[in-house]
Amino acid sequence: MPKDFVQALTLASRDSGTFNNTFQVVSSGLAEACFLLRIVNDSNVDVLVSYDGLNNHDYIPAGQEVNLNLQTNSQPGNWTALIKKGTPVYVKGAGAGAGSVFVAGYYQK
Repeated sequence: MPKDFVQALTLASRDSGTFNNTFQVVSSGLAEACFLLRIVNDSNVDVLVSYDGLNNHDYIPAGQEVNLNLQTNSQPGNWTALIKKGTPVYVKGAGAGAGSVFVAGYYQK
C-alpha cells in the first residue's frame, strides 16, 4: 500500500583523493527508485557523472551540486518519473583532490 511520507536513502560518498581519471563507484546501486537524486561535489575537482560506468552523463564543477527532481519532469499522462532502483552512480575526476562527492536520494514506498 502506498505511503504518504518521503524516506531518504543512506548517504553515499567517494573521497576525491582517490580520483585518477577513471569512473569510480559512489553508489553501487540505488536501494530504491528515487524521485529526487542529489549529487553534491564538495571537492576541489570538477567531476563527470555516469550511470553505467562507461559514458559521461553529467558534469558537476567543484563545489557545486546537481538536483535531479525527476517527478516534476514526468510526461503528461504518466503517473511517476523515477530513477530506477539499482541504478549505479559513478564519478570521474581528472586527478586526486580534496573533499568528497556525495549521493543522496529520496523515495516514497
